[in-house]
Amino acid sequence: MIEDLMDRNEKIMITSVKNEKVKEWRKLHKRKGRTVSGTFLVEGYHLVEEAWKSGWKVKEIILAESADMPSWAKEMPIESVTASVFQHISQTETPQGIAAVVHMAAFEKIEGDFLVLIDSIQDPGNLGTIIRTADAAGVDGIVIGKGTVDLFNDKVLRSTQGSVFHLPVVQKELLEFIPRIQKDGFQVLATALENAVEYTEVGTIGKTAVMLGNEGAGVNEGLLSLADKIVHIPIYGQAESLNVSVAAGILMYHLRS
Repeated sequence: MIEDLMDRNEKIMITSVKNEKVKEWRKLHKRKGRTVSGTFLVEGYHLVEEAWKSGWKVKEIILAESADMPSWAKEMPIESVTASVFQHISQTETPQGIAAVVHMAAFEKIEGDFLVLIDSIQDPGNLGTIIRTADAAGVDGIVIGKGTVDLFNDKVLRSTQGSVFHLPVVQKELLEFIPRIQKDGFQVLATALENAVEYTEVGTIGKTAVMLGNEGAGVNEGLLSLADKIVHIPIYGQAESLNVSVAAGILMYHLRS
């Protein structure tokens, strides 16, 4: 328990929200703070353990006084805090009492033949669900274009359920990235309603990248013009469209089959 932890690390429990450490942790709630520090905050036993198991560099673990310390974390830097301090840094309604400050991984490139390209997706839940589904579907990596919600947003991280730690995610200018991978033999499929073929008519032919666009506007016209093929998923009921993360799952599993 926390008493043993304090004895071993010989650290004093943080009891004030005005503590400098606490102020630094709070800065990680914002994109600017994460960018400046090169770190981000994850909460909950599952996400913290997934970061550690996947080899991401954990700077420190934050443990509330009432929380149990995982056995795998015993040799790691620990900051113990009161319940009220943990609540102050938490971004969840029912915090589990454990969080970690994690260094951002610096992926420069992606190896593999199956990619997902993200253009201006703004809902954190959608991006997180796409990453989780891509992990399940065996996608080799994800490339995020400009206008997309921050990868290390708390809601994105929670929606991935740890999959963000399992596959490389890079940020690129898609207008420049797409021609480069096409020269390397990739076919690029984009989703749209007009001038599109039904997705079932397209299969994986060697290297494939599927591009998904903004929830309201879809894929940017400039990017659409670069695609090798434009595909759509038919609507059989009265709904106007599919949620982008649902559409992503259908396409990824179709291309994987």
